[in-house]
Amino acid sequence: MKKHLNTLFITTQGSYLFKEGETVVVKVEDDIRLRVPIHTLGGIVCFGQVSCSPFLMGFCAESGVAISFMTENGRFLAKVQGPVSGNVLLRREQYRRADDCNASVEIAKAVLTGKIANCRTVLSRVLRDHPEKVDAGEITRAVNKFNSAMRSLQTESDLEVLRGIEGESANTYFGVFDHLITAQKEDFRFYERNRRPPLDNVNCLLSFLYTIVMHDMRSALETVGLDPAVGFLHRDRPGRYGLALDMMEEFRPFLADRLTLSLINLCQVQGKGFERKESGAVMMDDDTRKTVLVTYQTRKQDEIMHPFLKEKVTIGLLFHTQALLMARYLRGDMDAYPPFIWK
Repeated sequence: MKKHLNTLFITTQGSYLFKEGETVVVKVEDDIRLRVPIHTLGGIVCFGQVSCSPFLMGFCAESGVAISFMTENGRFLAKVQGPVSGNVLLRREQYRRADDCNASVEIAKAVLTGKIANCRTVLSRVLRDHPEKVDAGEITRAVNKFNSAMRSLQTESDLEVLRGIEGESANTYFGVFDHLITAQKEDFRFYERNRRPPLDNVNCLLSFLYTIVMHDMRSALETVGLDPAVGFLHRDRPGRYGLALDMMEEFRPFLADRLTLSLINLCQVQGKGFERKESGAVMMDDDTRKTVLVTYQTRKQDEIMHPFLKEKVTIGLLFHTQALLMARYLRGDMDAYPPFIWK
């Protein structure tokens, strides 16, 4: 049975990680800050100026613990991992489906259905829980557009049209996103989605959380033996993890967007924790980044009822569960891929 293992996030600049027996040791200058048994970890993510000993890298590779290196702001740089697991027949089938336009359309429809349905649920829950704090008319119109988009998805067989529906739905969703921010409006106002670099505090939070979700999704796909680089909605491009991007669509609204709104509306982050650089890019400081990561890890420990499996799973295991369902579908064990739809 798969266990929900922790991800060790290292954000302290100048940290050095090394192996000591069966543990990972984190040292800053001459001070030992942390010792973590390797069997409790599912991955290590290093932000900024963090280095690792070669012996630790080899130990982690043997133990199936991937080490990812990011910039301080969360942009992916590199990853160290051991041999790829899974059998070659599954990957060959994944490649065949990716080369088949009709097969790609069916999977793209499924992941987009999950994404749009979960966007609709984010808005519907705000209408249900806080109708007095939001513009109910605008949000209701957006929910109705999502209903129409989901009906359109079912009858389309052109990948470009599906991408068009996705783009329109994203415009609708982010068009009302600012209404969902009910606190600290002077510091956290949302105008539009921007990235690379993010130009305001809200986009800074969204981009950072999308990067972390992407890391977890990619690791889950590799664990079940799928190639995270070969997608169906997101086509091949050097350096792009197409399948990980496909499958994280379901998790953007449910996990990353909701967490962003909670952090702001519950005042767990403040405007003073963000800094605008001369280039216009906005970055969060170390304390804010730690708050976001701790909250994310805590959220992953929450349990929900999986809508397809009808079993309780931790949110942290959802990535692995959906990756496993995708593998079963590609093997022919299931008639369709069931996206994660939050209810």
